[in-house]
Amino acid sequence: MNRRLARWACVVAGLIAMVPVWAADAPAAPAWVTDPARPGEHLPGAGGSLFDALFATPGGAHAIPFPFERLLARLEAEVSRDPASALPPLKAVLIPLGRSLQRSAAAPDYFRFPRVVVGVDAPPAPGSPWLLKDRLYIGYLEKSAVLEVISYNEGSGRFEFQLVKDYRAGGSPQVYYANRNICMACHHNAAPIFSRALWDETNANPAIAARLAAEGRSFHGIAPARGVDMPYAIDNAVRRANRLALTQRLWQEGCGPAAAGQQCRAGLFVAALRLRLADGLSLPPEAAIDPEAAATLRRNAARRWPDGLALGRPDLPNRNPMQGLAVWPDDPSARVARAHVAVAFDPLLPRPPDTVWRADAPEAVREAVAGVAEFVADGHWMRLQAALARRGGALPRIEHTLRCEAVAASRASRCRGSGGASLTLDAAGRRILQLSLAGEAPRAPFALSARPELRLAGGDVLERVDASGLRGGEGPLHLRLRADSQALAAAVSRLSPALLGEQPFPRRALVAALLDALGDPQPAPAERTWPPARLERPADGAPAVAGVPADLAGFHAWCAACHLSAESFPPNFLLGPANTLETRIRQCAPRIYVRLAMARLPHTARAKTPMPPETLLPAFRSHAAAWAASPERAALEARVAAMLKAESGRDPDPETLLARGYEALRPCLAPDR
Repeated sequence: MNRRLARWACVVAGLIAMVPVWAADAPAAPAWVTDPARPGEHLPGAGGSLFDALFATPGGAHAIPFPFERLLARLEAEVSRDPASALPPLKAVLIPLGRSLQRSAAAPDYFRFPRVVVGVDAPPAPGSPWLLKDRLYIGYLEKSAVLEVISYNEGSGRFEFQLVKDYRAGGSPQVYYANRNICMACHHNAAPIFSRALWDETNANPAIAARLAAEGRSFHGIAPARGVDMPYAIDNAVRRANRLALTQRLWQEGCGPAAAGQQCRAGLFVAALRLRLADGLSLPPEAAIDPEAAATLRRNAARRWPDGLALGRPDLPNRNPMQGLAVWPDDPSARVARAHVAVAFDPLLPRPPDTVWRADAPEAVREAVAGVAEFVADGHWMRLQAALARRGGALPRIEHTLRCEAVAASRASRCRGSGGASLTLDAAGRRILQLSLAGEAPRAPFALSARPELRLAGGDVLERVDASGLRGGEGPLHLRLRADSQALAAAVSRLSPALLGEQPFPRRALVAALLDALGDPQPAPAERTWPPARLERPADGAPAVAGVPADLAGFHAWCAACHLSAESFPPNFLLGPANTLETRIRQCAPRIYVRLAMARLPHTARAKTPMPPETLLPAFRSHAAAWAASPERAALEARVAAMLKAESGRDPDPETLLARGYEALRPCLAPDR
């Protein structure tokens, strides 16, 4: 990034630092996993986004397929289809009247140009190096020729927010990283968000599906009508995606530094591999992970986060934009009005914690292991299983003997052994109905005959079931297990300590090193040339801050975080020469006045959310009550009120301005902007 643009990117931080301090000390509360008031640098400090990696050329540029159907086909090539599911591996919905910043770009033709939202929730295809599951989301609005992309960056351990502009026929797509202040005003966990059931903004809503079908056009191969199965799958993927940040905090900080921290991370890694090998079937907590690793995690996390780690809600209240509407209106202004997002549904509103992870909770370590397990399965997973099988001859065998008794009036037998082992057998049907060797949840039913790679809790392979000693359903039953878990633990113990340091989870490097330790080395990956990570440079150069009149300087101090950018969503009315700033604010005055006035109204009387968003106020060392009563807010409101009075001859008030609805107010940016 050139120096001029770098200075521009630092303007917001400098302006925020000038704001007075009003906030009192906050009471003890859980620490946020991700604090929306601290969005981090706009550009990645390490690595790059999955989107960059997927569409990078050897020369370090982007080659993004067009039309959109080709882009989706490219993504589908990297993931596996579930043969047991009728759903495709890429989940897509149509949202004509949503809550994104781009929602008004198609006005008033919302149904002709609905926004497409795509999420990937399928595991990698065999051999694919990309773990896209829960880590790639794309919003596409054809009318604006923009892709909004949220994809994971393993090098930085976070989701990146990007925009692809000029994505159209004959266009030259340009990829930019987005202003994270803007993104995290709604995406509070720095991750994707989605609606709760019943997902009435999507084409799962019959009224929306019918209106889309009436347009009589193709929507990039996505059917206008769809049941709730598709948005439900996206909702689940989004929930999992939001927990990735919690896992990273526990991995990097929860385990702590030095050798003890490395041992803690090694324990988490082994336990996660075993959990993944067993398809999510876990041993009891005391046996699922090395006890010292678990103790280290609990001890360090309790000291670092005594009140726990809070993860904000990733879902928004369900909203039906067709509520109370019998017929879609012909009048364009009436159509525009339907884009209004009432306060209760606004993603800018603060959201309470979805969960609070506490080090002293019984399930704390189990949740940490499950989180790490979401990182370990990639397209090389089958190679890992094959490597374990090749080492099978040298691995120890574990023998279990259970005593069986016939169950009266039944063809079943109940078998019990040491250590809490239990089994229910259907000898006549030659099926094992339940099997638990250490008090864990029982294995799903399976045939009595040995089945290759049938794994039990802990990841060991059940090689043999010997029921030859049973007579009438009674007698001894012998099980033999191949101790793959021991091979995994030994392989992890040989990993370089540098891979288990306090950095984001190094998935690809760990899996490669593990395969190497199991005797299946991979060739070193080719050095990647990342496309340049860049913010968009405004056409008229860096914004003018010096020379702003004193009575307008407050708008820069309080609004620049989101409104001093190259984007027109939200309106970038602060961008431009200092000598025309007053003209731009005057154009935006009705909307600015409403947003400022909302802060002093009771919550129940608000028609729109106040600005700045409440979640961003801590960045200004303030909070909602302090901002509402502050002289700075009052001065800004008075300044735009004076502009409005000069136009109409009377003092403005929110109720009068909003008589025809917020969407009827003149736009912040003039049409020729």
